[in-house]
Amino acid sequence: MARPSLSPTPEQRRSVRVMAGLGLRQEDIALIVEIAPRTLRKHFRKELDRGMAEAKAKVLQTLFGMATSGKNTAATIFWSKTRCGWQERREADDQSVMAPPAVLVQEPGK
Repeated sequence: MARPSLSPTPEQRRSVRVMAGLGLRQEDIALIVEIAPRTLRKHFRKELDRGMAEAKAKVLQTLFGMATSGKNTAATIFWSKTRCGWQERREADDQSVMAPPAVLVQEPGK
């Protein structure tokens, strides 16, 4: 006997989107919603994809606010390095950096 077709409710869709945004594994979300993982992916694909994207956007928005506030130097530096391509460079005459030791490889019989 065939199982009845799933008709997701708006509350289920919101719940799946939130759980996906929090980073829960699809297997765990399916367990909570009480459906098979395959059924979850079939009926909630948009919510699974969108939930994670919305969560990333919210975190980046918070980070950007911290970086541009002038009150969080670490956030500003992090944003500059990861989003603007900035890097730290050492001076050529910096004596605290030592060159790695030379390794000589000698082939047998030569």
